[in-house]
Amino acid sequence: MHASRRAPIGMFDSGLGGLTVANALMRRLPTESLLYFGDTARVPYGPKSPDTVRRYALQIGQWLVQEGVKCIVVACNTATAHALEALQSSLSVPVIGVVEPGARAAVRASPVGPIGVIGTTGTIGSGAYVRAIQQQAPTARVLSAPCPLFVPLVEEGWVDHPATRLIAHDYLSPMREAQVDTLVLGCTHYPLLSSVIAAEMGPGVRLIDSAEETAAEVERILDDRGLRHDPVGDHDAGPVHRVVASDAPQHFLTLGGRFLDVPLTAVEYHVFT
Repeated sequence: MHASRRAPIGMFDSGLGGLTVANALMRRLPTESLLYFGDTARVPYGPKSPDTVRRYALQIGQWLVQEGVKCIVVACNTATAHALEALQSSLSVPVIGVVEPGARAAVRASPVGPIGVIGTTGTIGSGAYVRAIQQQAPTARVLSAPCPLFVPLVEEGWVDHPATRLIAHDYLSPMREAQVDTLVLGCTHYPLLSSVIAAEMGPGVRLIDSAEETAAEVERILDDRGLRHDPVGDHDAGPVHRVVASDAPQHFLTLGGRFLDVPLTAVEYHVFT
């Protein structure tokens, strides 16, 4: 039991965005080690077919299990939408996605609605958020819109750029016109654009980042399964974090600290053949 408690939490995303979830996990579970995989060779996942995203996700999930993780967080909305069930049924560790926690947070936050959801083309096309929100609140009105250029803008580091503001203005106009009271940032890259998005939506709109709720869900699962790391009882040092990228680790190292809120000192490289 001690070995499994000491094991890291595995996480993956198509690129840098999932580091926003890693940041929430590190704050909520400071004694836990993390193994984060950013699939930078194949980013973005949003425009890819469900079958392709599933194939990538299973490949990464199996690799994380081989690396000895005790659970996996799919820190990517597109991969959660297309691959969560496949991962849960084929892997030997608990797998947690970001869609359901985000939907729960949105329902709690929305006073009257409608609730808006923005995400990649893949996430929005899957209808995963609409289903998850309506499972929580069957009468909720949900408006969703894809914002496919947001991911490459964030990966480029253009988080506060005039071009980003112009694109956000266009993408978010249906949400403004519908007068949504809550907007789900249905992609882990989007919290990096939250100041631009908030400025476009106005002060009355609550932005939902599923990272905090996902971290709470991970905490519940670790406690339920007796997998929470106890550094005193397990007699070991503090957490060890590993970050791995499938392409351009130096670029990941440069931008990653902005997402994680702490400096990254090393990024490993692993490519799938």
